[in-house]
Amino acid sequence: MHNHFHLSREQKRHLLEAIERFPHRRILVVGDLMLDLFIWGEVRRISPEAPVPVVEVCEESRLLGGTANVVHNVASLGGQVLVTGIIGDDGPGEELMQLLRSIHVPTEGLVVETGRPTTIKTRIIAQNQQVVRFDRECRIPLRRESVGDILSHIAGNLENIDGIIVSDYAKGVVTPEFMDALRSLTATCRFPVIVDPKVQHTELYRHFTMITPNHHEASRMSGIEIRDEKSLVEAGRILLKRLQCKTVLITRGKEGMSLFHQDGEVFHIPTVARRVFDVTGAGDTVIATLALGIVAGLSMVEAALLANLAAGIVVGEVGTTAVAASQLFQTVEKAQSE
Repeated sequence: MHNHFHLSREQKRHLLEAIERFPHRRILVVGDLMLDLFIWGEVRRISPEAPVPVVEVCEESRLLGGTANVVHNVASLGGQVLVTGIIGDDGPGEELMQLLRSIHVPTEGLVVETGRPTTIKTRIIAQNQQVVRFDRECRIPLRRESVGDILSHIAGNLENIDGIIVSDYAKGVVTPEFMDALRSLTATCRFPVIVDPKVQHTELYRHFTMITPNHHEASRMSGIEIRDEKSLVEAGRILLKRLQCKTVLITRGKEGMSLFHQDGEVFHIPTVARRVFDVTGAGDTVIATLALGIVAGLSMVEAALLANLAAGIVVGEVGTTAVAASQLFQTVEKAQSE
């Protein structure tokens, strides 16, 4: 059964009530923490040394990136958030901690692995477009002690959290061993475990509550080229079957998103974005909103509707951004009702 829809008055009330419950819900986020460094400048000439633009730097901004941007989004939406992951014993690691503290996120779950750099993505932006991005990172799996520390942080908090987000950026945290351990830790827990996946790790996400691939990832993970609604539905069903997740949410950029339920139902949620969105930051916003929505009592579909509205706010912004609860509240109030 395919459903395309507007928000009913009833749903609108549900969504608004859920947002009001966000401050009473706590999400644990685990994954690959990064620092996003943006260097903004202007290009007025080509270098005499090589055929490249010379960027004159005007300003720099440091933002929470990767999994840390998911944390930022949960916090910004008013939810309580715990985070665990790895940083290096270096300046960028310090900065990452400071940025988390500045948004009142506890940092005791951050594990320092010496000899491994904190992941930094540096983007040089001139005339509002990216000139180059350079990455400093180490993608090999973490040391056994680091994995143990992350797992014991999760184990120690199972009693006082409402849900877990695994945000996989393939920088070494998510490994078969880690995911097996997480599965056994959470096997008897009633709360949702929601995963933002990476294609090369497809097999590792079995039996979790929900995975949220974008359509490119879903194509590659299922082996089905998504061209139309029929191939989209086929890809979603293959993923559900292969991974035995309760639900699969495929985000489709300007096409909105599609939610596949283990019971065979498919919901297509049209986009609300006014402009085509920069899908990168939107994925972090989507998973943060979904998780909070579900633990605040929304159905999967309603949580997806809410996440879709949140994604519509983030897009069209350059750089990673987070949605504030007040913005989301207003967006829901203004959304079209039947």
